[in-house]
Formats: sequence, structure tokens, C-alpha cells
Amino acid sequence: MGILTVSGAQCMCSFGTAPSNLMATSQATCLAEGKPVATIKDMQFGVNLPPFGMCTSLANPSVAAATAAALGVLTPQPCTMVPAGPWVSSNTKVLTGGCPCLTNDATLMCGFGAGTIKIMVPGQTKVLV
Repeated sequence: MGILTVSGAQCMCSFGTAPSNLMATSQATCLAEGKPVATIKDMQFGVNLPPFGMCTSLANPSVAAATAAALGVLTPQPCTMVPAGPWVSSNTKVLTGGCPCLTNDATLMCGFGAGTIKIMVPGQTKVLV
């Protein structure tokens, strides 16, 4: 059982230096505690997910280049997350508009920096699915 995730949920990337707040834009009719419920489609960088501060992953080409230029000293670069597919959630049976809702156990992979994005605070606590 998971907690339904809504707009304003706090997310964190395993290689990011700051959390980011999820903005649910894939649908606006299903609400929990007065906030739009997020779906697996809410994954666009800059639209649904602001940057996670600085990226520290050497899999990110800009971090690798900056680190090489600094003679091997890890040099974080601005986050430019690129989703590697939709959110993966353990509960795909609860739908809104034909799309699975996000729960607090969902993860999203970054195809650019190889980070794992997780939901830290789902934005509401009353609706369990």
C-alpha cells in the first residue's frame, strides 16, 4: 500500500544536491486534499520537475568533463535531468484518466546522470492506495 502523490510533492535525485517539488500537470480532475494527483506521465524536466540543484554523477558528460578539467576533483554541474522512461510505481491499478497514479514508492531514472529520483514527501497523507 502506498500514499497517493500530489502536486507539490518533494522529490530527490540520488546525484542531486537539492530537493525539487513535483508539479502534476498530466490531469486536473482528480484531487487529493485539494491538490491534483500526479500520474506516471508527470516526468518532464523543467515542467513537472525543476532541477535538483547540482549534478554529482560522473555519468553526466558535463560533470565528467568539468571533473577532468579539474584534474580529477569532482566538479558538480547544473542538473539537466533527462527521464529514462516514465515513473515506475508498485501500484499501477489506481488510474486517473486512464493513467496510473503516482504513489510515494515510485522511482524515476535519469538517463543523463544515471540517478534515481524518489518521492520523499508525497504532498498529502490522507489518501492511501
